[in-house]
Amino acid sequence: MKFGIYQVSRRGGREKNEDRMGYCYTREAGLFALADGMGGHPEGEVAAQITLQTLAAMFQRDAKPTLADPARFLQDAVLIAHQTLLRYGTDKNLGDTPRTTVVACVLQGGYVFWAHCGDSRLYMVRAGHLIARTRDHSYSELQEALGRSASGAERFNRNVLFTCLGSPGKPMVDISGPLALEPGDRLLLCSDGLWGTVGDPELVSQLAALPIADAVPELVEQALRNGGPRCDNVTALAVEWEGEDEPEGAISTQDLGDEGFASTIQAAAAALQAQERKSGELDEAEIDRSVREINEAIAQARQRSASKQK
Repeated sequence: MKFGIYQVSRRGGREKNEDRMGYCYTREAGLFALADGMGGHPEGEVAAQITLQTLAAMFQRDAKPTLADPARFLQDAVLIAHQTLLRYGTDKNLGDTPRTTVVACVLQGGYVFWAHCGDSRLYMVRAGHLIARTRDHSYSELQEALGRSASGAERFNRNVLFTCLGSPGKPMVDISGPLALEPGDRLLLCSDGLWGTVGDPELVSQLAALPIADAVPELVEQALRNGGPRCDNVTALAVEWEGEDEPEGAISTQDLGDEGFASTIQAAAAALQAQERKSGELDEAEIDRSVREINEAIAQARQRSASKQK
């Protein structure tokens, strides 16, 4: 595989950045993911981090060097991340569980598969046109999809979601794909801090017109300007599939062996943790605990799978 990649996250007007993003890949498959920890619930940044680390750990375990069933992988990995958050909240005796949205995609064999829960989005742009976009799990988007126009007291806040990871009920996870990729296709994963203040037409136009290394930071800056002093965190990760002109930051996986694996998720988490520890927002022991939770959840899932096969 060969792909270009660009990612950036800005805190905006919030006290802390609860968004997390990253990617990992083998010689023949790549996983790209973004999670937005939810305010109003405890430890949103931990929820987002646990989710990405769970996806990465399962990808490293299962992609040898391809995934047997990318759609099934995404479904299972997201649900295991959800279970891990529930166990984390129970073990810590939290009155409420940490919660997060998530969007993730897998590139493999010239196809893309994606999954999402909540209102973090994926956009796919080809030759200047929007090919696909996730539909938020929000009441406002549901009303729009049903062709209903609410007004006044009936108007739903776009931030009100009816599903996410970490909530008591089983989350709704939408899975899409496979969709064949063409050279130059661009995928954008982003938090609502971006799409909430930059409309789809502008987002698609800019993503199509500029190299991703120029388009993504400009879109993020535009979102921050439009959002003003109280702007939400703005996070975006863009991928360009085998473009004719090799983009800045292009990655080729041809030198990796069958067991080769590379990931930015742990490194990105460590960098953000270091920043947050300086301000006393995140304790290192809690991060170690979350990693143990992930490993335990994966081990339990493996045991359940083995029992079913018997």
